[in-house]
Amino acid sequence: MLTVMSANLCHDWPRYRRWAERLESFASLVEREKADVLLLQEVARTRRFQADLWIAQRLGMAYAYSKANGHEKGIGFEEGVAVFSRYPLDAPRLHVLGRGSVPFVGRIALGVTIQTPFGRILAFSAHLGILPFENKVQVRQLSSWIGRMAGRRPALIGGDFNAAEDAPQMRRIREEWIDTFRRLHPEADGTTHELRWPWGGSIRRRRLDYLFLRPGRTAWSVVESRHVRASPRPYSDHDAVVLRLRPAGPGPDRVCV
Repeated sequence: MLTVMSANLCHDWPRYRRWAERLESFASLVEREKADVLLLQEVARTRRFQADLWIAQRLGMAYAYSKANGHEKGIGFEEGVAVFSRYPLDAPRLHVLGRGSVPFVGRIALGVTIQTPFGRILAFSAHLGILPFENKVQVRQLSSWIGRMAGRRPALIGGDFNAAEDAPQMRRIREEWIDTFRRLHPEADGTTHELRWPWGGSIRRRRLDYLFLRPGRTAWSVVESRHVRASPRPYSDHDAVVLRLRPAGPGPDRVCV
C-alpha cells in the first residue's frame, strides 16, 4: 500500500499564528494516516525557522523544496512547495507557472522521482494562482509540463489548484488525469476550503485541493481517497487530501496509471 497526502500548510505571513503548534498538529496527522509521500504547499522559511527542515527531521523523511515567493535571507521570509517521502527520492525538477498580473506572487510546481517498494513513480506538488484567467493558463502549462516529464510513467499530482471543480480548466484536466476523490465519491461534498466571517458564519465553501493520478502503463487500485483535517485544532484553513493505492489486481477499482 502507498499512502499519499497533499496539503496546503497556510504560512500565515506575517503573523505566523500558532505556527509551531500547527506544524506539530500536521505532523501528528501524517503519523495517524501513516503517509508515505507528502505533496505540500505554502511551506515557509524565516531566518530563524525552516518548516521544510523541521518536517523532515520530525517525520524522518527525505525531501525536495523550492521557493515560490519571498527571500529567506533578503527579507526574512519565503514560501514554496515541497515533496517529502519515506522512500528515496531523486531527480527534482521545477517548473515556473508565471507571476501573472499580481506583482511578487509566483506560482510553481515541483516534481521528483520516488523509489517506492512498488517501483518508481513521479510525484508533483503544485500551487496555482487565484485569478481565473491566469489559473486556466497555469493548469494548461502544468499539464503540458508533466506530460513531457512523465511520458508513459505513472505520476501523482497534488496541490492547491485554487479552482473549483466545476471550473472549465478543472473539467478538462479530469479528461487527462484521474480525480481520485471523485472516482470513489462521485456525489459527495468535496469542500476542502471555507471562507468564514470573523464571527464564525460561512462565506464560501469550495473544493480547491486535489490529488490526481496521471494515466501511464502500469496499473494501480485506488483503495481510498478522502479529505481530512487535524483535530482537535486544525493545522491550516485547507483540508488535506489522502490517497491510498496498491498495485492493481482484477476488480472495479483497477486504474491504469
